[in-house]
This record gives sequence, structure tokens and C-alpha cells, in this order.
Amino acid sequence: MVTIIVIAVVCFAVGAGLSYLFFRYGLKTKYDNIIKEAETEAEVIKKNKLLEVKEKFLNKKADLEKEVALRNQKIQQAENKLRQREMVLNQKQEEVQRKRNEAEAIKENLEAQIVIVDQKKEEWDKKKEELEKLHAQEREKLEALSGLSAEEAKERLIESLKEEAKTEAASYINDIMDDAKMTANKEAKRIVIQSIQRVATETAIENSVTVFHIDSDEIKGRIIGREGRNIRALEAATGVEIVVDDTPEAIVLSAFDPVRREIARLALHQLVTDGRIHPARIEEVVAKVKKQVEEEIIETGKRTTIDLGIHGLHPELIRIIGKMKYRSSYGQNLLQHARETANLCAVMASELGLNPKKAKRAGLLHDIGKVPDEECELPHALYGMKLAEKFKEKPDICNAIGAHHDEVEMTSLLAPIVQVCDAISGARPGARREIVEAYIKRLNDLEQLAMSYPGVTKTYAIQAGRELRVIVGADKIDDKQTECLSADIAKKIQDEMTYPGQVKITVIRETRAVSFAK
Repeated sequence: MVTIIVIAVVCFAVGAGLSYLFFRYGLKTKYDNIIKEAETEAEVIKKNKLLEVKEKFLNKKADLEKEVALRNQKIQQAENKLRQREMVLNQKQEEVQRKRNEAEAIKENLEAQIVIVDQKKEEWDKKKEELEKLHAQEREKLEALSGLSAEEAKERLIESLKEEAKTEAASYINDIMDDAKMTANKEAKRIVIQSIQRVATETAIENSVTVFHIDSDEIKGRIIGREGRNIRALEAATGVEIVVDDTPEAIVLSAFDPVRREIARLALHQLVTDGRIHPARIEEVVAKVKKQVEEEIIETGKRTTIDLGIHGLHPELIRIIGKMKYRSSYGQNLLQHARETANLCAVMASELGLNPKKAKRAGLLHDIGKVPDEECELPHALYGMKLAEKFKEKPDICNAIGAHHDEVEMTSLLAPIVQVCDAISGARPGARREIVEAYIKRLNDLEQLAMSYPGVTKTYAIQAGRELRVIVGADKIDDKQTECLSADIAKKIQDEMTYPGQVKITVIRETRAVSFAK
């Protein structure tokens, strides 16, 4: 037992010693590896640091080289500027020296010329004295030959020059007058043409009848009513004659008052739309429509004055202006005619240096006498003037209204402007409409009037009756007689016929030579 224990202890001791030896050997190996690794890392760090230091050195060197190059460049630029300034200064010095030399040369030249002028002045003084002596001698000889003194000869010469000057002055005055007439005519045409071009409004055409369209002929029976009660009530309420005939899907409203026709049309439209048509309802609707139309008339008048820039009109004048919308004159809507005339008056007054606002006001009001609220026997121009005076318009405006058809004497420059612009608006092509029969009759009358003269072979009315061409026989009338014939026909047309605008008469005399080749 003891032996086993001893053996065990010996074995344990031997194992422990061997373990210690192995452990010590492992530590040494590990230590050597750590040292090698540290040396390797140190070498790497050393190389990296050397590379960093070298790179920084190279960067610093490159920066210094750039800075040196930049400074050298600036120095070079400064040197170039200095050279340029030096060159400019040299050029200026040369220029100054050149001008100084030129000034000295000019000075020397002027001094030489002054000496020459002084010499010539002395020569001229001598020649002047000689001429005066010769002049005195010649005068004495002339006085002795003519028997007149110098003063008497001068008076006779002045008289003859006066007569000659009077003759030339009269001729010159005639030339100026003719030129002024031609210029005035041309200027007047320019103003009229420019006024027409700057004002171009569309015109609405109204008749004495209005056609009311319906969807079906069944509504005609409802409008007529039992035993005609509805149509009689409608005619009594509106004052318009209602014609219900065989015309399909249409009813004709006839009246000379366009406001009444408009009230009847609107009332019929409301009644047909509503479907309730009986006398009580008709009276109610007509009364309502009358109020609406009256409000629309006032609104139209206000809108017109605002559009034209006219202020301070009496409310009654505004209402009359609004009523013009429903009135036509020879097929031309009266409100559009008044607006057009107002604009034309403003343009023409501006061209002539007058007040365009006053002219526009007079042009707008010039036909207010055509829409009276009651029957009046006065011409519309005079009645319009009385209305303007009643509502406190200025005297020159009232005179322009009353004188635009020559019923009263013109006392201001506005009156002829309104008269001319009214004629332009009414007589321009397309403004007014004529009945076809009257139009054809006027053309025939023009042709027949020209045919009544001897020597006329053919006549042609062209350009809607604004030109009449008359062809005469070459063997019956000579060239001088054609001029007289043209003037005679123009005078006869002017005295015997009524027409818008003007009629141009062209007399044509031609000679024809006819031969036949066989």
C-alpha cells in the first residue's frame, strides 16, 4: 500500500514537472510571436508615417509652386499694364507735340493772312473812293442828260416799282387764295374720312310690324280666346293691333310706336310661356312688362351716357335717350345713329381744336325730338331744342340741336359739326334702307332725266344711284358741250330730285371708227 502511494506521488511529481516544462515552452513561443508581430506593425506604421510626411511635403511644395506662379503672373500683368501706360503716355506726348506744331503753323498762317487782309483793305478803301468819285460823275452826267435830279428820278422809280409790286401782290394773293381753297377742301375731306374710319357701328333695322313666332298653331286659338276676349283685352292693354292669320307659326304685331310693339311682344311671350291666358292675367302681365320696359329704357339711357363719357344729363333726357333704342329712322336705329353721330362729332371737334365732350353731348342729343311723349306739330329739331332748354342744357348745345336741319340760325361752331356728322351717319352706305320700289323708281328717274337732253344716246345709273353715266353721240355734241351738259344735268337733279348723299354725273363722248375686212 505504501509502495503504491509512493509510486503515485512520484508519478504525480513527474507529471507536474513535465507540465511545467511544457507550459514554459509555450509561453516563450507565444512571447516570440508577439514580439515579431509588434516589430512588423512598427515597420508598417513607420512606412505609413514616412509616406504621409512625404505626401505632405509634396503638397506643400506644390502649393508653394502655385503661389509663386500666381505671384509671378500678377507681377507679369502689372509689368504689362505699366508698359501699356508707358505706350499711351508716349502716344499722348507725340499727339500733344503734333498739335502744338499744328497750332504754331496755324498761328503763323493766320498772321500772314492778317497782313494780306490789311493790305487788301487798304486797296479796297482806295478803290471805294475811286468808285464814289466815278458814281458822282456819272450821276452828274445822267442829271444833265435827263434833265431830272436824283431825287425826282428816285420818286419816279419808286412809283413804277409800287405799281409793279401791286400787280405781283394781287397775283400772289390770288395764288395763295386758290392754294388755301384747295388745301381747305383736302383738309376737310381728310377730317371727314378719318372720322368715318374711326367710328363704325352696326345698325339695327326696325319696322312698323313685329313678327311673334309660336311653336304651334294651337296657341293662336288660346291667344284669340272665347269670342275674341283675350285678343281684344291684349289690344286694349297694349295699344297694338294683333294680326292672327293663316301664316304658319307666326303672329304679327302692328303699331307705329316701337315701344308698344316691344311691350306686346314681351307680354305675349310671358303669357304663352306661362300658359294662363285670360283678360285679368293679360292686364297683370302687360302692366308688369310696361314697368320692365320702362326700367330697361332708363338703364339703356344710363349705359349709353356712361359708354360715351357724358355726365350731368337730366334724368328725363336719359329716359328719352333710352327710348331711342326702340325707334328707327329710314330703317336706321335711332340710338345707334345718335351714338355714331356723337362719336363722329367728338372726332371732328378734336381735329378742329374744339371741345370734344361738348360736341359728343350735342351729337347724342340732336335727335331727341324724334321720340316725343306726346304729339307735337313742331319739327323734331325745334322740339328737341325746346326739350334741351327745358332740362337746362347750355345754349350752344341747344343751338346745335335746333340748327342741325337749318330751322334756326347757327350761333356756335358745334352746330355745323353736328349737322355734318348727322349727314355722314345717315347718308353713308348701309346706314339706311329704302323701299325697293322707291329705290328702283329713283334710278329710273335719274336715267329718264338725263335722256331728256338732246344728243344723249344712253344712260346708266350705277353704284346704287350714286353715279350716273351719260353717253352722248360724238357727231352731235363736242367736248366743250359735254362739260356744260354734265353741269346742267347735275343742277337739274339737285333741283328736282331727293336722294341721300351725292350723285356723280359722268358724260362720255366717244368716236368709233368701224371697218370690215372682206
